[in-house]
Amino acid sequence: MAAAAPTVDVDGMIDKLLSVRKARPGTQVALDEGDIRALCTRARDVFMEQPILLELEAPIKICGDIHGQYYDLLRLFEYGGFPPEANYLFLGDYVDRGQQSLETICLLLAYKVKYPENFFMLRGNHECSAISRIYGFFDECKRRYSVRLWRLFVDVFNCLPLAATIDDKILCIHGGLSPEMSSLQQIRTVVRPTEVPDTGLLCDLLWADPDQDIVGWGENDRGVSFTFGHDVVAAFLKRHDLDLIVRAHQVVEDGYEFFAGRRLVTLFSAPNYCGEFDNAGAMMTVDESLMCSFQVLRPAEKKGRV
Repeated sequence: MAAAAPTVDVDGMIDKLLSVRKARPGTQVALDEGDIRALCTRARDVFMEQPILLELEAPIKICGDIHGQYYDLLRLFEYGGFPPEANYLFLGDYVDRGQQSLETICLLLAYKVKYPENFFMLRGNHECSAISRIYGFFDECKRRYSVRLWRLFVDVFNCLPLAATIDDKILCIHGGLSPEMSSLQQIRTVVRPTEVPDTGLLCDLLWADPDQDIVGWGENDRGVSFTFGHDVVAAFLKRHDLDLIVRAHQVVEDGYEFFAGRRLVTLFSAPNYCGEFDNAGAMMTVDESLMCSFQVLRPAEKKGRV
């Protein structure tokens, strides 16, 4: 008989993580490493119990990249309602670059464990060992806790779902389409846990970008995956009887940006990204009739106000 998984006090962790809501932005939350480990173990099980291609229903709020900007994540919840006031889907890239990847990923995983049918998280290209090893999350885990904890998070990342549909009409992914994807059913054939390969369907879903200047498929300046034109989007939507693709993966000035005649939208939810961009962040609300609206977070003032 397998050993019982460690129990996790999710409510206590959420309370602790939210206790800094009124604190100076950048204030860290001192969580117990054992509690984080238990959270990772439980979250991994929850992700594996649910499909790799999620089938969700409106109403739901969708958020793009967060990248460790914990206080901006809290601002998003202030705007949209803290779970379970609203249903949420996050499109990946929770860690790296920002200063508080640990608080960010822990709050999101805690909400996933507490509200598994109302709170959803997709995998971004930073949710893998190779990228998070380089762009900040590994160093943050090592500095604040241990390398061992980073490895446990990577185990969770390797189990995250890759895509979601909303009422069979909206497709949500982190990066983009793939020249290898002729059917959404192909996503279901990916076996988890899995690393992110250098090429192929899984890689493209997390790495590809739209490009308004091309037709068909093109080389990606990132050196990974492809770019795709408006014709690729139109053909894909028509073939699958979809209305819209929602993706993240690129910083956009207003927090959201349409492509291909409003048939694809890029959503980015980290305002003033890395302190280097003067971009807004956005959250997209899909109502019961599949009407989409956007809530825009302007870069925070120095006092951390909206």
